[in-house]
Amino acid sequence: MGASGNDSLVTEFVLLGLTETPALQPILFVIFLLAYIVTVGGNVSILAAILVEPKLHTPMYFFLGNLSLLDVGCISVTVPAMLRYFLSNKKSIPYRACLSQLFFFHLLAGVDCFLLTVMAYDRYLAICQPLTYSARMSWGIQQALASMSCVFSFTNALTQTVALSTLKFCGPNVINHFYCDLPQLFQLSCSSTQLNEQLLFVAAAFMGVAPLVLITASYAHVVAAVLRIRSAEGRKKAFSTCGSHLTVVGIFYGTGVFSYMRLGSVEASDKDKGIGILNTVISPMLNPLIYSLRNPDVQGALRQVFMGRPPLK
Repeated sequence: MGASGNDSLVTEFVLLGLTETPALQPILFVIFLLAYIVTVGGNVSILAAILVEPKLHTPMYFFLGNLSLLDVGCISVTVPAMLRYFLSNKKSIPYRACLSQLFFFHLLAGVDCFLLTVMAYDRYLAICQPLTYSARMSWGIQQALASMSCVFSFTNALTQTVALSTLKFCGPNVINHFYCDLPQLFQLSCSSTQLNEQLLFVAAAFMGVAPLVLITASYAHVVAAVLRIRSAEGRKKAFSTCGSHLTVVGIFYGTGVFSYMRLGSVEASDKDKGIGILNTVISPMLNPLIYSLRNPDVQGALRQVFMGRPPLK
């Protein structure tokens, strides 16, 4: 019986997960359950802080709020299923569920990628073009940029998923990973993946390389502008608003590059799982901490959310 009308013999895949050692699974369950709770709680707290604090009603925090939503979505695509597998002897995932997981993962990660680029552009306008910042980053433009990020990412995720659904899976169905992703599924296909790999290459150029170039160009202008500021305090304040974003960009692109640079590798390894954890768990969990650690405005808003106290003046 076909899995999706493409004459595939495989109707489900088996996810090996992080470990096959029974004694470790309860420990890992607790660790990743706590990580999931911390990530959702941290990102929801950032959202609440942005909503309650008028000083955070700016373009930068509008995009940060969207980023927090994406982080909650991204970890929710992978971790709850992994937690279920820790508690069950059944490690299989239906073919269609595997494709759905892949679609939503690429959708959310793609929007994340574009939003990080938009946030770099926002910092460029705020620091290098302050006189025209309000006009060039109006509420309508903010909505348009966020919407375009969603449309571009949706188009890519749908293209990758539809292209994958045309492949035949007639042999082994064991995925040495804890979620469904393109490199691992390509290795299991018994038909040619040349077109799929070309599509993934184009997507990497459009959604990975091009945004990274734009981010680099934006911050090159930002650094040049900040270095022209005579006041040491002014330079420190300008760099502090960009440091958090650059840290998040480094983690996001670092893990993304390593995830897909092994596309031609025949054997999956535990390194792939480690990178997957960084990409889908650690990065979304760290983002709220990174953005609030050196930001007194966010810290004050969080104080108001949790303790009902007004932000410190």
